[in-house]
Amino acid sequence: MLLDYINAALRQAKYEILSDDGTFYGEIPGFDGVYANADALEICREELAEVLEEWILFRISRSLPLPVINGIELRIKEVA
Repeated sequence: MLLDYINAALRQAKYEILSDDGTFYGEIPGFDGVYANADALEICREELAEVLEEWILFRISRSLPLPVINGIELRIKEVA
């Protein structure tokens, strides 16, 4: 389920070439603070995936909500 969530989020990513230096910038709408910048599009995509993974783990560790993506909702349930 986690991989499905990550892949769904990455499919929402928007990329652009920055005019000032020609690098690629990527972000995922609805995921504040999840962005990447690199010289090549593929490297930007890889960095964006890494940032997203870290962002998800951080939010889970702080019991913060995660956006629902394509009907996929990640929630942590307490276990007795």
